[in-house]
Amino acid sequence: MYMFLPAVCIFSNPTTVVFISCGRGGLVQFECSNPSDFRIDAYGVVYAARTLQHSVLPASPLQIKASDTTTQQQWVTQVRLTPSTRSVMSKDVKEIAFPSRNTDSQLKRMKRDWVIPPINVPENSRGPFPQELVRIRSDHDKNRSLRYSVTGPGADQPPTGIFIIDPISGELSVNKPLDREHIPNFHLRAHAVDLNGNQVENPIDIVINVIDMNDNRPEFTHQIWNGTVPEGSKPGTFVMTVTSVDKDDPKTANGMLRYKILSQNPESPTSNMFTINNKTGGIITVAAGLDREKVPQYTLIIQATDMEGNPMYGLSNTATAVIRVTDINDNPPEFTAETFFGEVPENRVNVIVANLTVTDKDQPNTPAWNAVYKITGGDPTGRFSVPTDPTTNEGLVTVVKPIDYEISRTYVLTVEARNEVPLARGIHSPRQSTATVSIRVIDVNESPYFEPNPKLIKLEEGMIPETTLTTFTAQDPDRFMQQTIRYSKLSDPANWLRIDPNTGRITTTAVLDRESPFVKNSLYNATFLASDSGVPPASGTGTLQIFLLDINDNAPKVFPQEAEICEKPEPNAINITALDGDLNPNAGPFAFELAHRPSDVRRNWTITRISGDYAQVSLKIGFLESGIYEIPIIITDSGNLPMSNTSYLRIKVCQCDINGDCTDQQHIMAAGLGTGAIISILLCIIILLILVLMFVVWMKRRDKERQAKQLLIDPEDDVRDNILKYDEEGGGEEDQDYDLSQLQQPDTIEPDAIKPVGIRRLDERPLHPEPQYPMRSAAPHPGDIGDFINEGLKAADNDPTAPPYDSLLVFDYEGSGSTAGSLSSLNSSSSGGDQDYDYLNDWGPRFRKLADMYGGSDD
Repeated sequence: MYMFLPAVCIFSNPTTVVFISCGRGGLVQFECSNPSDFRIDAYGVVYAARTLQHSVLPASPLQIKASDTTTQQQWVTQVRLTPSTRSVMSKDVKEIAFPSRNTDSQLKRMKRDWVIPPINVPENSRGPFPQELVRIRSDHDKNRSLRYSVTGPGADQPPTGIFIIDPISGELSVNKPLDREHIPNFHLRAHAVDLNGNQVENPIDIVINVIDMNDNRPEFTHQIWNGTVPEGSKPGTFVMTVTSVDKDDPKTANGMLRYKILSQNPESPTSNMFTINNKTGGIITVAAGLDREKVPQYTLIIQATDMEGNPMYGLSNTATAVIRVTDINDNPPEFTAETFFGEVPENRVNVIVANLTVTDKDQPNTPAWNAVYKITGGDPTGRFSVPTDPTTNEGLVTVVKPIDYEISRTYVLTVEARNEVPLARGIHSPRQSTATVSIRVIDVNESPYFEPNPKLIKLEEGMIPETTLTTFTAQDPDRFMQQTIRYSKLSDPANWLRIDPNTGRITTTAVLDRESPFVKNSLYNATFLASDSGVPPASGTGTLQIFLLDINDNAPKVFPQEAEICEKPEPNAINITALDGDLNPNAGPFAFELAHRPSDVRRNWTITRISGDYAQVSLKIGFLESGIYEIPIIITDSGNLPMSNTSYLRIKVCQCDINGDCTDQQHIMAAGLGTGAIISILLCIIILLILVLMFVVWMKRRDKERQAKQLLIDPEDDVRDNILKYDEEGGGEEDQDYDLSQLQQPDTIEPDAIKPVGIRRLDERPLHPEPQYPMRSAAPHPGDIGDFINEGLKAADNDPTAPPYDSLLVFDYEGSGSTAGSLSSLNSSSSGGDQDYDYLNDWGPRFRKLADMYGGSDD
């Protein structure tokens, strides 16, 4: 199958009729309907056979017929001819010729020095398009038909369609406006082939440069520029640099920018405080007088213009430059007053006496504004300081050392205020930077003080009571107050001393003992209080230290007091020493001696002195029976008046092994408990036994009282209508809705009609198994009624299902009927003369006494 694609032929340009064979591969011949004016080659290219005028163009489409020479099959299509909108190629169009080569079929290498000059095309051209740029020609088109084409970006590569070439005439045209800022140049390659597609020329490179036009305004990199300059800066001080860019070619005037300042706000002190470098955009100061306290900020309008600043042809843009004037220390702090006043109680520290206020025109919370205060006079002893309040910048006059009213009643300080940074050059501190602070000291009641404190005295121990030791007095610092001082004792651990409340004289109340536990390293401390008569009163304390000199008032004692020794003397011996509470020379060396009594001491034992402080006790005989022996030893110290003491050394004599150690495990212990301890133990045991016995007697008596209270009823006179437990409070008559049939005698009812044990109230819901209450016989003996009731009572008390409220407690079925009347019929207020009490004799021996009392004769 074959098919045509329709074509439109633009006048003066050839067109190609595309024939699709669909893969049949047969030889096709083309014919046109107007061979005098047009011809078509074997490839389907339609040419104008001669120069045609618009009036000569046929009105009807040109018919193209394709014939298959093998099958004689034909196909027809139409070519519509329209006049071209382009003018005929001007003879002024530049022509580019392919370099010549040899006639043989081999291609000749192009010479290196053959370079085609670039083609310059202005950007943003308004057309008409296509717009011819250059004609590409080969010398071989004189004798044969050639086809020209171009390749590269802008032709057959993206962006495509910018450049087109007439394949017949070789005219290279631009098809749309160019943008240099997008693509500044194009690199194309031109080709020439014959109708068979064979290359007849080497490809040549064509460079198309896009000529820049001034079509872009300058653009500032920031619309608002921020800069700083110190106040008081000299002319020529650099501030900042503004920058603008232009997309046009910077090598041409289109991209050459110039800067200038359009306006300055505020115009103070002059309207030209700054200038700008027209090429670099650097801003500097040109006038003096920058003062932050007057003008803290300037706003400049900066203009950038291309075309080297030509206002007629150049394009312009503007930006804002904000210049902040930074602070320098050109304003010293000044006090708000020449003199400040304050007062402070004496002896107070860390107290703010006065607040010093200053003013500073510099920027707040900066080193040029922060004040630093210094006392330059009036405080030689350094009792005051003036720190700065970080919030208010005030000077806080503070007392750092105690002030004594009796020494100085007023202080006049000279204070100077400065900043954290020095003043700017040429600026000097005025008189207002120095102020006077007058401080009045308030007299207060001060505490008396002891001098010296503590007071040390040296005394021998053993002084008798009522001995005067010393006078310990206090001084009152309030010289201008007429006050009296009284003394009292504050601390006296051993209660040895007494102080006179008026004079401060200290006397003893007991013997001073250096060996007392209240004395440490021979030093005894007592504290006394001195109080004045001020309002309110003030008091001070003083410590009296008594250094007690040792005297020989303590006899030595043997140490250790217990020891072990073997039955046989060898190799056993006991080393002993002495303990003496006194100090040397009232202590060692000691003299050790065995007492003369009892007589067996010296017979069985011997003592040998080892040194001045040690001796050795050993067996004198060959064998001594095991046991505990107390050996009296007389020890004498070396005091000026020596003291002797008989101490007892308790020795356990025991059997020993080959190493000399006791074989029994008993150690020397006390012979037994003391008499007092034994008596205490016996008393406790006796008291415990008495308590147990009393408890048993009380329980027995309680059981007897319970049995005596039981109602013993003869079966003939059964008076039990209702059995009530009277120690349980009832809730009224509604709680006594009892089934009286349960209290009837059982002998009047049939045995099979007796209700089972454990009949309960209907409203009870037992949570545990019902207890088994005791059951009595059908006809119980009157004597066992009490026991039966007691057993039933105990069972009811131990019943876990018993209700927590007052209710009828059923012990057992007690029969029907009663021969006795209701107990409520007894009237205590009525006379008993008309009553017959003889029936009480029939109730048993316990009721005979009642029968005798009420039923007997008048006698």
